[in-house]
Amino acid sequence: MMLLRVMARLLDYPTAELQEARDALVTGVLEDQRLPTAQKQGLLRCIEMLCEGDLMDHQENYVGMFDRGRSLSLLLFEHVHGESRDRGQAMVDLMETYNRAGLEIDARELPDYLPLFLEYLSMRPWEEVQNWLEDIHHILGLLAERLFQRESIYQSVFESLLTLAGRAPDRQELAAIVASEERDDTPEALDKVWEEEMVKFVDDQGGSCGTSDVIGKRRRELEQSQTIHLSDQLITDAGHAAGRA
Repeated sequence: MMLLRVMARLLDYPTAELQEARDALVTGVLEDQRLPTAQKQGLLRCIEMLCEGDLMDHQENYVGMFDRGRSLSLLLFEHVHGESRDRGQAMVDLMETYNRAGLEIDARELPDYLPLFLEYLSMRPWEEVQNWLEDIHHILGLLAERLFQRESIYQSVFESLLTLAGRAPDRQELAAIVASEERDDTPEALDKVWEEEMVKFVDDQGGSCGTSDVIGKRRRELEQSQTIHLSDQLITDAGHAAGRA
């Protein structure tokens, strides 16, 4: 499903390759037969914004939006399990699912990274796609509302995913939940997280490294590198689709 690959690329760290693939991404949206016109237009606006203007500005906005705080993390299991040991097992199970489907991922990618998950779904039958998206619709709904309240263009991607999931969330309930949340991307909130992690590090010195510690270390490594690349197959496939149009 080409549309899911388009959305995977839109949610990945902005790159020059993304901007160069503008026409192919637009074609991928226009050729889709499942989304209503209004949501297609939202995705097209997202493509236009990300493919125009200064790339470094887009990258800075991306990091500020998704890499500061956990409320907008694109690591799905972080919203379900946090840093608990359950998340480690969930990621192992998801990795096995990818392996059975023949999907190989880069060593820097965590299996619950949403763009990677969407790339996997793009290779699956529609019934399976809808079932997976329905399973995570509560996460998608919260992310969509948080992005809406921050007036982010990325909100259109999550709205489209909810439509594909066939689930219409309770907007009033979500709006009330998000409005009551304390922002976790402010300098004060980030300082608090840093202090808590330092205390935990001191307490854990000399002990064994648990699953949650490994995950936390891995996430910080990813955040330091910032760029997390998906395969270039989307660009190739989308380019072929554009050539046929």
